[in-house]
Amino acid sequence: MLTDRYMTSIKNVPAIMQKIIDGTAPDRFSQAHLKSIGFKSSNDQGIIPVLKALGFLSADGAPSQRYLAYRDRTRSRSVLGEALRENYGDLFHINESLSESDRDAVEGKFKSVHNSSDRVAQLQAMTFFALLALADPKAKAPTLPAPPASIASSVEDNGSRFKSQESHPHSVHFSGLRYNIEIHLPATKEIEVYNAIFKSIAENLLND
Repeated sequence: MLTDRYMTSIKNVPAIMQKIIDGTAPDRFSQAHLKSIGFKSSNDQGIIPVLKALGFLSADGAPSQRYLAYRDRTRSRSVLGEALRENYGDLFHINESLSESDRDAVEGKFKSVHNSSDRVAQLQAMTFFALLALADPKAKAPTLPAPPASIASSVEDNGSRFKSQESHPHSVHFSGLRYNIEIHLPATKEIEVYNAIFKSIAENLLND
């Protein structure tokens, strides 16, 4: 994986990323938002597609969970490091501990993967190294906290109930095939959310 997004100037990259940590997340991270936090140059607008490529923003500019996680200054470097590993993965094959001494190889990778011109490859490498200076790619990615014991117990109880229903005569089978449904539960402390999910599954999937 190797994103082709880049900025024409990286002078304000550290300041923009610091503003993300210091300020509240906007509804949309747009050019207007950039100007409102003090970055009025057109050169700074290139941070928006870069943040989208890194998974900090959705396609319409809405801050993502990664954006919010980055605002925790105790995890900022590891969150950005994870994003760089995901979206600049090809570069880390050159050297797991990339540094300025690898710049020529990094530019060459952009040229070979994206057919970039010399100038564009320089800008792509420049953008990457500006972000790398703010990240810790070797840090373990932060994990979501486990749900409280009360929720875990509720999930286990509901899970047992659903297992018993799977062998119910009204279970759905097609031509001897068995279908397994995987459910990704959201991280929340509100047990009502889990109850609603299990109730919906019971009503819509486990009954005829």
